Amino acid sequence: MRHVCRVFSSSFRYGGGILLGAALLLASLSPAPAHGQNAQVVDRIAAVVGDEIVLKSEVDQLVRRQTRQQNVSYSNSLWMEALRQLVDQKLLAEQARRDTTITVSDQQLSDQLDRRISQYVERAGSEERLEQAYGKSILEIKEQFREDLRGQILSQQLRRRRMQSIDITPSEVRQWFEQIPQDSLPQLPKTVRLSHIVRYPKPTEASRQQAKSLITSVRDSIVNGGASLEAMARQFSAPDAAGTASGALTDVNLNDLVPEFAAVASRTPVGQISQPFYNESQNGFHILRIDAKDGSTVDLHHVLIKPNAPTGKRAKEYLSAVRDTLVNNEDVSFERMARRHSEEDRTAQNGGRVTDPESGARDLVLDALGPSWTRTIRPLEAGDISEPSRVQLLNDDEAYHIVRLDRRVPAHRASLETDYEQIRQRALQDKRSRKMREWTDQLREKIYVDIRITESELTAMRRR
Repeated sequence: MRHVCRVFSSSFRYGGGILLGAALLLASLSPAPAHGQNAQVVDRIAAVVGDEIVLKSEVDQLVRRQTRQQNVSYSNSLWMEALRQLVDQKLLAEQARRDTTITVSDQQLSDQLDRRISQYVERAGSEERLEQAYGKSILEIKEQFREDLRGQILSQQLRRRRMQSIDITPSEVRQWFEQIPQDSLPQLPKTVRLSHIVRYPKPTEASRQQAKSLITSVRDSIVNGGASLEAMARQFSAPDAAGTASGALTDVNLNDLVPEFAAVASRTPVGQISQPFYNESQNGFHILRIDAKDGSTVDLHHVLIKPNAPTGKRAKEYLSAVRDTLVNNEDVSFERMARRHSEEDRTAQNGGRVTDPESGARDLVLDALGPSWTRTIRPLEAGDISEPSRVQLLNDDEAYHIVRLDRRVPAHRASLETDYEQIRQRALQDKRSRKMREWTDQLREKIYVDIRITESELTAMRRR
């Protein structure tokens, strides 16, 4: 019964899964400063899962995030639970790799990796500072994180599939709730229902023109100045350009390329340098040379020039125009505008409705959303639409949005009559968590797991 009470109150407090997925992802992908020459290396292997390892530093990082986000104190049991979460994540990733129905495209992987690295660059202040802190180039950092991120995405997809297959009946909800003594019913925190329209920051027109001018100059140097495309790629291409450092892509099927790139590659004769063209998916300007062509398969070299780091000016201006349309025209629905103008696919498809990524619940704990959300929401009344503001989305991407407050519920004592949907979500979350833990325990019988740090060892290490 104590377990049910704890899950019920804590799941409302922490937003029912909003923070855990992001914390796990960032714990394993956040760059750590490089050790100085005299630094003492204290890292060690905390666990082995199949062919993968979990480092003590990864667990420490996750624990730091969870203590900050959940406002709890460190304990050895919290550390061991964080270790279990990371081990479970590795287990799910390994199981997902064995499941041929779960895949991650190279484009999906590259897009997410680009966004993560962009966030780290912004937090560090510049690419140079990030490279200096980590002791590696941006390209090397990306390569190091690539397979870890692939495993993260695979495990998230498998976890989501398993979770969504578990449902709960009304009688189970009532039974779950009735296990909680009346005098132990939690005081539920303030919750909100929200809809929003999202735009991602894009480069300024001036920086786009600079990039376009540079790619034109690079082409002229190759065509008229005798420079090699390979050398130009090494010197000027963006660090995340596909292929090798010299811009080489071999045995590429045109059908696997994004449409604008495939169109130019298909019509460029072998040995010639294409005219500059813009690639929307990589947000940059290309030139390419076809080295060989066999039907729809080609070998090529290319150069990619990207504009300088994007700003939020255009995104804010765009959102201001959308907001003006909504505020001044009652016949235009927020849902319709979200489907048409929002760049966050998941919420756009739902007419802008913001839901918990884990549970799918619409009622979101206000204080668990993070400062960029709460600053925007607090002054709003139900039905109000905010001015454009910067936000850290629930998947940790940086963007700009306008928010409509659909409902605000003050803190109150939980009851089935007034809070059935929230209680159902919490009961379902508890059931799914139990079933997932049972399943991951079963995976331990199929996949090798070796835990190498015990709770008693943690106590001994903290005393040193």
